[in-house]
Amino acid sequence: MELGIAGRVALVTGASRGIGRACAVELAREGARVCLVARDPGHLARALAAVEDAGGEGMTLSADLSTQEGCRDAVEGCVRELGALHILVNNAGAAREHHVADVPAELFDDALTLKLYGYLRMSQLALPLMREAGGGRIVNVAGAAGASPLPDNLPMSIANVGVLNLTRAFSDIAAPAGVTANAVCPGLTDTDRARELREERAASAGVGVEELLERMASRTPAGRMASPEEVARVVCFLASEAASFVHGTAVYMDGGARRATP
Repeated sequence: MELGIAGRVALVTGASRGIGRACAVELAREGARVCLVARDPGHLARALAAVEDAGGEGMTLSADLSTQEGCRDAVEGCVRELGALHILVNNAGAAREHHVADVPAELFDDALTLKLYGYLRMSQLALPLMREAGGGRIVNVAGAAGASPLPDNLPMSIANVGVLNLTRAFSDIAAPAGVTANAVCPGLTDTDRARELREERAASAGVGVEELLERMASRTPAGRMASPEEVARVVCFLASEAASFVHGTAVYMDGGARRATP
């Protein structure tokens, strides 16, 4: 299938590791020039090397997307260096886990500030540029926790609910300009971040992180975690010309764990 991504400029947030890095590599393989944005310059450099190893072209920007200034610096830096912005993949943000019985309100603040507000600001900055370009793609990595809250993941779940609402609302104003806005909702995914988030829970259960993740994955119909590359391929499709009539939807990639009907 011809995706029509070659020659496009894509900005991927949270691009230094995990799903974001995989998205940057996959978009580069399809011929996009990619701007990788995250906080850690060292991780960004290694992610850019992976893009280049895949035959792609890219650049990195270190920015704090929990602030308006950081978001503006990311978008303006991308356009200054690469000349345009056609594809935005919002991926930065992950909340810490904590049981709902005593979860501090500050954890909700952290989750909303980086993920929901960051996605909103980046989308607001990108839309005028995409309108000028005659179209574009916004893909929000929301996370399946938005539809499947558990007692220990409520900050993450609340942020993801907000992202799903943002995606639907933003799609309404973007569609007339030929800009699509959609969400991808991964479930448990095989990333370093998945391990970091569950270290405390594994210790409380008296097991290693790998064993805990295997137990969690075994409860899904698919019986395993997703790979970052699997998620990236769906993101890449939604960022392509092949998905030109897909507006305001959410694609769940949770191995069948979600029980609600679409």
